[in-house]
Amino acid sequence: MSHAADDIIGIYDRNAALYDKDRLRTLFEKVWLDRFLALLPAGGAILDIGCGMAEPIARYFITAGYALTGIDASPAMIGICKSRFPNHDWRVADMRTLSLGRRFDGLIAWDSFFHLTHDAQRAMFPIFRAHAAPNAALLFTSGPSHGESIGRYHGEPLYHSSLDAAEYIALLESNGFDIVAHVANDPDCDRRTVWLARMRS
Repeated sequence: MSHAADDIIGIYDRNAALYDKDRLRTLFEKVWLDRFLALLPAGGAILDIGCGMAEPIARYFITAGYALTGIDASPAMIGICKSRFPNHDWRVADMRTLSLGRRFDGLIAWDSFFHLTHDAQRAMFPIFRAHAAPNAALLFTSGPSHGESIGRYHGEPLYHSSLDAAEYIALLESNGFDIVAHVANDPDCDRRTVWLARMRS
């Protein structure tokens, strides 16, 4: 498990072009993305944590007129982002040590945060808080229950982990976020377990 967890960045960097071809553009996430955007001011600043190659989610936000900052630990992924949307802010950065020195109206970690180990996930909540403006929205996906699992991506082991719902609730609340909505294994979102929260003013 530990080796697979340590190689997440390498897997995505080595397979960036393949991932770009494989990633669905159907926006099955749209209902949740729209709920997230409804909490933001028009044209507000969004931080996409683990942005991948900017499609389809970052593109959706950019097309809707939001100011997008995307971070990903894969230089290859960020290179694709810069080639697609050169007028937005793309940075190679590890979310676990993120310190941008600014706050955003919305933060999203969709299908990225769940690649972190349990302890690394716990440590992310102060990082979310440090980058969240008053009333900022936070949207992320997790697993449905506590545990670790290994999937496969083009033959390579792909690590995932999750805390249990009670711990996510406690971490959100202790870091200043109120839960807006939560659905485990959402049948209308490709079985994703989704959390939407909002920073207290």
